[in-house]
Amino acid sequence: MFDLRILDGLVYLNEGFKKTNIYINKEHIALVSEEEFDALDTLNVSGSLVIPALIDPHVHFNLDLGFIHSRDDFLSGSIQAAFGGVTTIIDFLDPVDNPLDLEKAYFKRLEEAKNSCVDYRFHATIKNPKCNLEDFVKKMKKLDIHSLKLFTTYSDSGRRTYDDEIIELLKLSEKYNFLLLAHIENDDLITLNDDFSYRDLNRSRPTISETKEALKLASYVRNYGGYLYMVHLSSGYTINKLKEEYSDILNQRFFVESCPHYFTLTSDSLFREDGYLYTLAPPLRSMDEMLKLRENFKNIYTIGTDHCAFFKEDKNHYRLRDIPLGIGGIEYSFDLLYNLFGNEVIPKMTKHIFKLHGISDRGSIEEGKLANLFVYDLMENTIDDFHGFVDYSVYMGMKRKGRVIHTINRGKFLVRNMNLLYQQGKKI
Repeated sequence: MFDLRILDGLVYLNEGFKKTNIYINKEHIALVSEEEFDALDTLNVSGSLVIPALIDPHVHFNLDLGFIHSRDDFLSGSIQAAFGGVTTIIDFLDPVDNPLDLEKAYFKRLEEAKNSCVDYRFHATIKNPKCNLEDFVKKMKKLDIHSLKLFTTYSDSGRRTYDDEIIELLKLSEKYNFLLLAHIENDDLITLNDDFSYRDLNRSRPTISETKEALKLASYVRNYGGYLYMVHLSSGYTINKLKEEYSDILNQRFFVESCPHYFTLTSDSLFREDGYLYTLAPPLRSMDEMLKLRENFKNIYTIGTDHCAFFKEDKNHYRLRDIPLGIGGIEYSFDLLYNLFGNEVIPKMTKHIFKLHGISDRGSIEEGKLANLFVYDLMENTIDDFHGFVDYSVYMGMKRKGRVIHTINRGKFLVRNMNLLYQQGKKI
């Protein structure tokens, strides 16, 4: 007898949906079969989609910005994840410039993450390194971390990594088999003007700063090797140029992530009365750039939310320099993109990410894999539910084609009938 059976669902198998049943024992999928067998617990999901649980590779819970922390911690952020069908997240260690501080940052983050109700792991983050880079990488690997983020900008706060070090890190990524992540904006093309208002965000961080820097880093990958992952690509213009000039390495060595907000919102939002709520980096782009990004969805390899939530009060400032940049969204990432792209979004939120990070025990519904999945009830509606800690979401009122009804992690319900059943997440 099985522990749990999920009956009559439209199960996502081999990039399509098939009506079948799933049988779970302890943490794993024991059987996928059209036959019916007994189980201790039964979930009948007739007519609903059963989808591999999602991974969000780009979240910022309790992010230290110096003058403020992002407001979702690992508990409140992971609760939103669960209601969005996400059972695995990858957050970031604080930026450091040497191996000793890397180890300290790791154990600090490990303590902060212990209340997460979904599984988690970390990216290391480097800033303007003051050490032997190979020693840094060796320490990272010793800590069982296999991805490293750098910034090509933020020289004003000492976070920028410069070109010579980027090239060396690319070579090391080949040698030590890790993924190099990059926040890509050209520092010299960014204008930090104390008089800029939030409506000047695109003047401060123009598209050309992203496009030019992305093309430069793609050239480094082509010339020096290695594996680079561009986080939060914001503009259709950028992906167009990458496709035109670097198709030989695009999503083979130079991987591209984008975020739900760049497909659903535009820079026009900055001119609303509450436009300060729509501030983030890189900024929202023009309607034309958003439409071109949608046209290039097939060329985006992964989706991450860049979840970094604040209260209205935190962001309610006129001067751009006084506003913490970032928005929340992990609860609605699947809603938003499934509404636009249907089944095409599923691999970009599951197997592509797991493959990049060498996580082989989840990401698909098949016998022997962890029983990580969610049930999506098809019913056109608008986003009106919110399980976050902060007091707003920019996605309220947007259309979706269904909603997450149940989320299962390691064979146990995290969400059942849209009610949270807390369980302890694990570091993976």
